[in-house]
Amino acid sequence: MDYANIVGLIAGAMTTISFLPQAARIYKTRHTSDLSLPTYIVLLAGVFLWLCYGVMVKSYPIIIANAVTMAIGSYILAMKVKYK
Repeated sequence: MDYANIVGLIAGAMTTISFLPQAARIYKTRHTSDLSLPTYIVLLAGVFLWLCYGVMVKSYPIIIANAVTMAIGSYILAMKVKYK
């Protein structure tokens, strides 16, 4: 594995992990009123496009990071809609 892929995996892991505290807090408190629905919609659209890009260029760091981010972000968005 080359250095570019290692850097990509580390960057992807860090940005993906940044969603976990928010998801854990929502799971624990069931409180989402402070979250912006439009922000999460646009964010997930962007993550989806990054995932598509990763598939097109066959970049595993981009695919993995954005697939996991998509799952966590989708949970947050679903809870935002559910607890609105």
